[in-house]
Amino acid sequence: MPKKRNGERLRLGIMGGTFDPIHLGHLVTAEEACQQFNLDHVVFMPSGEPPHKDKRKVTAAEHRYLMTMLAVVANPKFTLSRLEIESKQPSYTVDTVRRFYELYGDNLTLYFITGADAILDITTWKDYKELLERCSFIATSRPGYSLQKLQELLGSAFSVIMRHIHLLEVPAMAISSTEIRRRVAAGKTIRYLTPRPVEQYIYKNRLYIPHSLD
Repeated sequence: MPKKRNGERLRLGIMGGTFDPIHLGHLVTAEEACQQFNLDHVVFMPSGEPPHKDKRKVTAAEHRYLMTMLAVVANPKFTLSRLEIESKQPSYTVDTVRRFYELYGDNLTLYFITGADAILDITTWKDYKELLERCSFIATSRPGYSLQKLQELLGSAFSVIMRHIHLLEVPAMAISSTEIRRRVAAGKTIRYLTPRPVEQYIYKNRLYIPHSLD
C-alpha cells in the first residue's frame, strides 16, 4: 500500500472493479486520472465478492488479482490491494473508503474512480451520503457522454451530488471486459485490448473458454 509522505497530504485514487479481465481502458483511465487530479498513486482494488453481481459468473478472485498485478506492475504510480479480496463480506465501496481512512487518517484526499454509468445508481449504494462526504468520484466515460440521464434521475439532488463528482473523458473506455470475455469464448483475438502478459495468462489458464470446448 502507498505510504504517507512526511507532513504532506496523500492524494490517492481507488480504482475498484471485478477486473474480469483488466484491460487497456482501465490502465489509460488510471493514468489520465493521475495526470488530471495530481494523484500520488492509483490503488487497483479487485473486488472479492461483488454485492451486485452473481458470483457464480465472476472468475475466481485470485485469477483476477494476478491478472491485475501483471497489468500494473510496471507503473510506479500504480499499486494493488488485496483488501476486498481478503474480506469475508461482500465488497461495498463505503467499507473500503472507511478502511483507507483508518489506515491513513485524515491527512488524505481520496478519489474513487468508476464508470459514469455506475454513477446513475449512486443513490442505491450503501451509505452513499457518507461516501460523498469522505471522497470525490471520478466518473469516466467516452467522449460526448451526457449527464442528462443522471440529472433526470436525481432531480433537485443533482446539483448537490455533482459537487463531489468529476467527469473524465477517456477514449479507450470503448474497450470492455465483457467484450474480451466474448472474444475469447468465440476464439477471436484480444491482442491490443489487454496487456500482453494478461492475454498470455488468460490463455494459459483457459479463462473464459466455454466448458463445451474444454
